[in-house]
Amino acid sequence: MEALRLLCTNDDGILAHGLACLIEAAEPLGDITVVAPDREQSATSHSLTLHHPVRPIERGERRFQVDGTPTDCVMLAVEALMPERPDFVLSGINHGQNMGEDVLYSGTVAAAMEGLSLGIPSVAISFAGGDLRADVSMLSDQIEPLRKLLKHVFSLRPFPEHTLLNINMPPLRGDDIKGIRLTRLGRRVYSDSLKPMLDPWGRQIYWIGGGSIAWTGEQTSDFRAIQEGYISVTPLHLDLTHHAMLASAETWWQLP
Repeated sequence: MEALRLLCTNDDGILAHGLACLIEAAEPLGDITVVAPDREQSATSHSLTLHHPVRPIERGERRFQVDGTPTDCVMLAVEALMPERPDFVLSGINHGQNMGEDVLYSGTVAAAMEGLSLGIPSVAISFAGGDLRADVSMLSDQIEPLRKLLKHVFSLRPFPEHTLLNINMPPLRGDDIKGIRLTRLGRRVYSDSLKPMLDPWGRQIYWIGGGSIAWTGEQTSDFRAIQEGYISVTPLHLDLTHHAMLASAETWWQLP
C-alpha cells in the first residue's frame, strides 16, 4: 500500500517546537513534506501575500521555509513544491489554543482551511497551554496520543466532506489525558486587550493583545473539553451561511 503524502505547516515558523512535535507524531504514518513560514505568523488568518513575490528556501529533503503566510505555504506546496498533491494537510502544533472565535484569526486554522479549499482533507492542531517555555516537555509528551488520533483520522472513510478538523490538546501529560470529545465552538470575550501607550516621541500608540478571557458555551463546547482534560476535536466547514435565515426568506421579503 502506498504511503500517505502528508503536508505539514504551521503559523509559528519553521523552527517552532510544535512543528517538530507534529512531524515526529506524523512521520510513522506517511511521507512528510514541510512547507512553513520563516517566522511567526500568528493571527494572520487566511491572508495571502499579494504585493511581493514569495520565496521558498530548501532546508533539507522535502523541507522548505517560505517568507509568507501559512496560506501562502499551503498554496505553494500544493501547486508548486510537491510533485503530487498531499493526501492530508496538517497544520500545527500551534503554541496556544485555537478555540471559539480564535479560529477566525488563527493562521494555524487558516492553513487547514486553505487545504480544504483546495480539496484536501485538512487538520489543524493546537496546544492549549500557556507559557511555552514551561510547557515544552508537556507538549513533547503528547506526541504519542496525537499520533494515535491522527492514525484514526487518516482511517476515516470517507473523510467528512467540506470539513476540516480543529484539534486542541489540553495542557496535560500524555498519560493524564482523559480521552477525546467531538465538540462545537465555544464563545470567548477578551477584556482589556487594547493597551494605550506612548511611543518614545510621546505619540499615542496601541498594543493589541493580552487582557483576560471569559468563556461561555454549552457542555459540548471545545473549551469545556479542554477544562475537563479531554482532547477537543471540532469539525469546521467554510460555509458561513445562516441557513435558518434562508428558511425564513418569505417572511423577510414581507417586511415593510
